[in-house]
Amino acid sequence: MSTVLEIENAIERLVPTDRAQLAAWLARKEAQDWDAQMDTDTASGKLDFLFEEADTEGRTGKLKDWPPK
Repeated sequence: MSTVLEIENAIERLVPTDRAQLAAWLARKEAQDWDAQMDTDTASGKLDFLFEEADTEGRTGKLKDWPPK
């Protein structure tokens, strides 16, 4: 398996269009990984405190629209 340094060196040798294609792929991969982590955290209850906080603020009138109207 390649090291990060080897990958970086290979990226340096890419033509701009291939580097752009790689950048787009990496951005999609990062977004997929983020979504997967959020799904895992939500399913495990790790984010329940956020939902509870929003419910409390909604009931007390402290919840504000974002972006503000």
